[in-house]
Amino acid sequence: MYIEAVPNRNSPPAILLRESYRVDGKVKKHTLLNLSDWPVAMVEGLRAVLKGGTVLPPGQDAITIKRSLPHGHVAAVLGTLRRTGLDRLLGPAG
Repeated sequence: MYIEAVPNRNSPPAILLRESYRVDGKVKKHTLLNLSDWPVAMVEGLRAVLKGGTVLPPGQDAITIKRSLPHGHVAAVLGTLRRTGLDRLLGPAG
């Protein structure tokens, strides 16, 4: 699927959501949806998603990390320290 702008003589271009396919070795187009009434920002967002991207509002990150937990090698070291009792020797609790 892709978005195509089809020019009109004295009118704004028609913005169409299309798919292409082959019949007997020739490329054919099939219009799925007319996007001419959509705001430009929405059309560009859909175009970005169709190209494999993601769309986020400006200034917003995809993920906000509120806290992270020990995992993998950090958890293994911490578990070893706690089993051997070294965690109490290295510093105060907390």
